[in-house]
Amino acid sequence: MAHQTEAGAQLLDYVRQVSLRDDDLLRELREATAELPAGTAMQVMAEEGQLLALLIGLIGAQNVLEIGTFTGYSTLCMARALPPGGQLVTCDIEGRWPAIGADYWKRAGVGDRIELRIGAAADTLAGLLAERGPGSFDLVFIDADKANYPHYYQASLELVRSGGLIVVDNTLFFGRVADPAAQDADTLGVRALNSALRDDPRVELSLLVMADGITLARKL
Repeated sequence: MAHQTEAGAQLLDYVRQVSLRDDDLLRELREATAELPAGTAMQVMAEEGQLLALLIGLIGAQNVLEIGTFTGYSTLCMARALPPGGQLVTCDIEGRWPAIGADYWKRAGVGDRIELRIGAAADTLAGLLAERGPGSFDLVFIDADKANYPHYYQASLELVRSGGLIVVDNTLFFGRVADPAAQDADTLGVRALNSALRDDPRVELSLLVMADGITLARKL
């Protein structure tokens, strides 16, 4: 078929019934996050967490970078997918929300795989490049402040290896990217990245119409 199937509530429920592999620990963290201000809007969907874990396995990722931790749900999904000896660096502007996830990471037995860095993401990315050098990560997941998405992408492209994958969340941004009247900084940041990615010869590209838009960019 040549057209996108519209995914209403009934169809989404069906998809979850036949494909979502959930567990008590993940559900518990999602529920705790949902109780926070804007928690439901800011955390990734369970299906997206499962996709991130699948992608890590598909490319054989051992070193993963996450830009934007929040309560660490996606962090947990990705860390559990890493092989023995794998490492995940996750960064956030403050430690308040990641502290919630840290307990779940320990309970899942993956706390030793996760390194949390607190501070401005631009500074953290510059520090990682200086410490580890270009091409030091297999996969980068971008899910932080949207106004700085173009900068985070450029920094990630330096940090990810050839053949590695950059995953960008919220690239449909609640549909605002297609609304010319939406001119706020966050929408403009996502829109600018989307336009730049389309014409970037350094990557292979696919924007998945899933959740709030998930873009996959494979570095050539």
